[in-house]
Amino acid sequence: MRLLLFVFLLGIGAAAAENLPAQTIVVFNTAVPDSEALARFYAEKRGIAADHLVGLDCPSEEEISREQYDTTIAEPLRKMFEERQWWHIHETPDGEKRVQTLAIHFIALVRGVPLKIRPAATPYPGDTLGGGPIQSRNEASVDSELSTIGFFTRQISGAVTNPYFQGFRPIAELTAAPVLLVTRLDAPETATVRRMITDAIEAEKNGLWGRAFVDGTHETSGGKEVGDAWMRAIVDQCHKDGVPVVFDDSPAIFPDAFPMSDCALYYGWYAGNVAGPFNQPGFKFVPGAIAAHIHSYSAATLRDANSGWAGPLVSRGAAATVGNVYEPYLELTAHLDILNDRLLHGFTFAESVSMSSRVLSWMGVALGDPLYRPYLNWTQIDSKTPPKSAAGWRAYHDFAIKNSKLEPSDYRTQARVAAARTRNGIMLEDIGLMEMRDAKFSNAIAALEQARGAYSKRDDIIRCVLEECDVFRKSGKPSRALDLVRRVLRIVPESPAAQLLHKIESDLAPKSSPPAAASPY
Repeated sequence: MRLLLFVFLLGIGAAAAENLPAQTIVVFNTAVPDSEALARFYAEKRGIAADHLVGLDCPSEEEISREQYDTTIAEPLRKMFEERQWWHIHETPDGEKRVQTLAIHFIALVRGVPLKIRPAATPYPGDTLGGGPIQSRNEASVDSELSTIGFFTRQISGAVTNPYFQGFRPIAELTAAPVLLVTRLDAPETATVRRMITDAIEAEKNGLWGRAFVDGTHETSGGKEVGDAWMRAIVDQCHKDGVPVVFDDSPAIFPDAFPMSDCALYYGWYAGNVAGPFNQPGFKFVPGAIAAHIHSYSAATLRDANSGWAGPLVSRGAAATVGNVYEPYLELTAHLDILNDRLLHGFTFAESVSMSSRVLSWMGVALGDPLYRPYLNWTQIDSKTPPKSAAGWRAYHDFAIKNSKLEPSDYRTQARVAAARTRNGIMLEDIGLMEMRDAKFSNAIAALEQARGAYSKRDDIIRCVLEECDVFRKSGKPSRALDLVRRVLRIVPESPAAQLLHKIESDLAPKSSPPAAASPY
C-alpha cells in the first residue's frame, strides 16, 4: 500500500518536481554585506536562473515597521512579479486584483532580509480590528506575511486561514489561492547558512540516515495535551518507516549529558532557550538534520547562537528548523506531526512547513532550503544505494516497509531475529524501546542487552544502559539497575554521560540509617 502511495505521489508530482528551481526566487538585501553572495551561492547550488535573484533595498534590522515592510519588501516584490510575469493579474469590476496564474511557488529569503514586523501603533488603512486575542493582533513574521502578497488584502489584524493546511499534493497543484511558500536561508553566522545549503543537497543524494529524538512533556491539561499528541504521532510515523526513535515523555527535557548520537530528526517542547544535550561541547546533528522545538519565542532573533531555539539548532548542525517570532498560540504553530509526515513522504521542506501551518500572516518562520527533500530517495523505486556507513539504518528502513502489515508482536519478533542475525544494534535498540512502551519488560531487556552488545560506540552503549535501567525500574527490579550502573561506571568513569549513571546510582543505592541518639544518663 505504501509503495502504491509513493508511485501515486510520483505520478502526480513528477513534472512539477523536475522544475522546482524554475518555480523559485531568491530574495536578498542589497544593504547587507554577504547577502547577495549567499543568494548567488544558493542559486548556483540549486540551478536557479540569475534573473530569479531579487535584490531589495530594505532595512538591516531584524524587526521593522509595517510601513517599512510595505514600501521596501511587499510592494517591490508585487511589482517585480508583474513585470517579470511571475503572475498574471485580473482586475475585477469593483477594482480588486486577483491572481489568475502563478509561475513562482517558492521564495528563499536570504540572511539580511528583516525577520519580523512589529505591531502597528496607529490605525492601518483598510484594516478591521476584530475581537479576541488573535483578531486584535497585527504583528507578524515577514515570511508568513509574504506568503499572502498575492491576496492583495489591506487586512493586517488577525490571521489568514491557510488553504494548503493538511494538503497532500505538490504546491503547483494548489489552485484555490495564490499561496507562496517562504522559508529563509538564515542563521547567526554566514558560514552556517552555506553549510545548511550544502548539507541539504548532500543529504538528498545519500539519504538522511539517523535516529529521531522526540521530547514530549506529558502535558494533560490546559490545551497543551495537543502538543504531546503531535509527539506521539511522530513516534508512530517514524516506526512505520523504520526510523529508530528515542522518545522521552517525562515533564523534563532530555538531560544535559544524554547521549544523543546520530540525531537526524529532533522534535521537542517546551523550554524557553536551547538546553539539554545541545549545549554539550561538540554536539552535532547528522548533516541534513531537521530539528524543531516548540516555544512561543523560539525564533525571536536569529542573530544569537544561544538565544531561543531556531538560531541555536542550525548553529549546532541542523539543516532546517521552524520557529515563532512572537507569541503564536499552540494550535497556530507548525503542527510538527504533519511536518514530519510530509517530509517522510518526500515533499519539500517548504511544502511540508506550509501543509503543517493552520494559518498565514502570523508568527511562524522556517529556516532552511525551501526545496530540500530529505526523504525523496525513499519514495523512488530505483533509490540509490546508501553509503556503507548507512547500511544498518537502511536495513531497518527496508525491513519496516516490507513487514508493515505484520501484527506488532510478530513484527517485533521477526525484527529482533533479523537484527540479531546481522548484529544491527539500531534495530535491536528500537525494538527494545517499543517493547518497553508496551510494558513487555522481559522482551525489552533482552533486546536492549543485545543492542548494547552489538554497538561499538560508547554513547550508543551508555544510552542502552540508561534505557535498560529505566526498564528495570519500571518492572520493579531496581537492584538490577543499580548493579548494571555500577558495572558500567567501572568501565566508563570519564564519559560525559557518567553523571546520569551516577544519579541513578545515588537514587537507588540503599541509604544508611542515621546513628541512634545517645541515651541520657
